[in-house]
Amino acid sequence: MMAETHVLFVEDDDVIREATQLALERAGFVVTAMPDGMSGLDAFRADRPDIALLDVMVPGLDGVSLCRRIRDESTVPVIMLSARADSIDVVLGLEAGADDYVTKPFDGAVLVARIRAVLRRFGHASGGQPGNGEPEPQPVGGVLVFGDLEIDTEGMAVHRGGEQVALTPTEMRLLLEFSAAPGTVLSRDKLLERVWDYGWGGDTRVVDVHVQRLRTKIGQDRIETVRGFGYKLRP
Repeated sequence: MMAETHVLFVEDDDVIREATQLALERAGFVVTAMPDGMSGLDAFRADRPDIALLDVMVPGLDGVSLCRRIRDESTVPVIMLSARADSIDVVLGLEAGADDYVTKPFDGAVLVARIRAVLRRFGHASGGQPGNGEPEPQPVGGVLVFGDLEIDTEGMAVHRGGEQVALTPTEMRLLLEFSAAPGTVLSRDKLLERVWDYGWGGDTRVVDVHVQRLRTKIGQDRIETVRGFGYKLRP
């Protein structure tokens, strides 16, 4: 039996924090709920949760800054909560290292589904439920080489010019999708389905920001934008 999944939830609104904590606990998660960024950072360092759920607008250390602090120390998955779908805070949160975001107000069942989708990508159990004991399938074939970029698909390591590149699990999954079909254009919707496990439509800004983050690490010219269609990895 796998251990229950621990969620760090940072939200300053008392009503939202308590109602969401209750919904997550009913879904089988263990929840540590904090009202501000600094207490959230302290809880993260003390408890090392499996996933962090951060509201953008929290007092003290705001959610975006908290996400950056967490990302400096860990690759733990992070979901941002934003009150406006068109807010610049969404992009700022993703650029800070968040793996996904959910727009407020949200339905509790939808939030649980999004959390479980992120956890599946990271290989965690969902809501305290045991896994099937089988590892997620990974691309095989050893080391793939694209110019100065080397991708070890078995060891899950990336080197550029001989130097190791630190990628988050979401960035690694994105790169693996590109490297599995170099030269093939992958649409944003297809990447949302394969990398973010979205069986429904999602915000393609998640893809765009992660592609840009990946470019800064592996080379701006390595991933090409095909206008109107998507992205492809240059062989």
